[in-house]
Amino acid sequence: MSARNILVINCGSSSIKFALVNEAQEEFTLSGLAERLGSPEAVLHWQQGEQRDSQVIAGANHRQALSHLLPIAQRVAGGQLHGIGHRVVHGGEDFPGACRLDEVSLQAIRKLAPLAPLHNPANLLGIEAAMKLFPQLVQVAVFDTAFHQTLPEHAYRYALPEVMYREHGVRRYGFHGTSHRYVGQQAAHLCGLSFSASSWLVAHLGNGCSTCAIENGLSRDTSMGLTPLEGLVMGTRSGDVDPNLYSHLARTLGWSLEQIDAMLNRESGLFGLSGLSNDMRTLEQAREQGHPGATLAIEVFCYRLAKSLAAMSCALRQLDGLIFTGGIGENSALVRSKTLEHLTLLGLKLDEQANCRCPRGVASAIHAEGHPRILVIPTNEERQIALDTLALLD
Repeated sequence: MSARNILVINCGSSSIKFALVNEAQEEFTLSGLAERLGSPEAVLHWQQGEQRDSQVIAGANHRQALSHLLPIAQRVAGGQLHGIGHRVVHGGEDFPGACRLDEVSLQAIRKLAPLAPLHNPANLLGIEAAMKLFPQLVQVAVFDTAFHQTLPEHAYRYALPEVMYREHGVRRYGFHGTSHRYVGQQAAHLCGLSFSASSWLVAHLGNGCSTCAIENGLSRDTSMGLTPLEGLVMGTRSGDVDPNLYSHLARTLGWSLEQIDAMLNRESGLFGLSGLSNDMRTLEQAREQGHPGATLAIEVFCYRLAKSLAAMSCALRQLDGLIFTGGIGENSALVRSKTLEHLTLLGLKLDEQANCRCPRGVASAIHAEGHPRILVIPTNEERQIALDTLALLD
């Protein structure tokens, strides 16, 4: 049998990120982005090898964008497209793994919209459009929350009245599960260990950030909760704050829930602390030039990350290694170094030279000799989604 091709789709409210994954190739055969959908500026960008192309699709909605995109994917795949894998942010307790999409699973995803009002409806737009355009293709949903369905109850329950969980689903779900699982598997393989018999701490650091404790191939704790706002300092998200902040701002400033949500999700984090940017590269440059806001943002980011990793260690009985991944985790030697300065009690220590020369896009070990492993592992959520889709095809 020739190597199979899976198209991976990640839909936002006004965008579609996509990649064509061939099971026998490490690099994507096609990747791209449809952005500003629903506006006169809507455009489709794609890259095949070194070749880059764009097409104006003024006013196109998700279905119309996919009608332009899917023939390109079919052509690049040589007419051999075997399935479509869709990223879905929230699977609640209904989906402990990937599932084939049909009307029953679609209805279940729709019912979960209150838990992810910004994400699941957008994900559904792409799913429904793709199913109408290519009804003969197997289509699969892969959930950000699925990997974390193995959290023990003492890790996922909030200290709230029982009715909040039983009737309203208020609990910790966790996100970035596809990334945590992928890099955990890659780390185990790199070290000659079995994923199902090893334990890892993972820091997924990008515009969104989370930590995870993985034991014997299972997620045992993670920093994000009911929503992706809980946990670490992120690009524009605050991470953990005192829950009474909501009532304090409403009472003292007269703010609405919408104003508070907007501040915590879009105006806080690195951006809010620095007053400059949510991009770590920009902040590191500004720090070198003495910018106090950028310096503070990086210090808070790294300290809060270290606190979270130390907390995650409570879920493990042994530690085979710490993994950094995501755009910041893979590329910021400064963040890795400053974070590890706070974790000496865990015995973690960097080889500073290895940390600074860590090559972009390549898995590397950066720990000092005689100390627990510290690894930088590039994540590849699209490939993991494709692998999950292929597993259901099999």
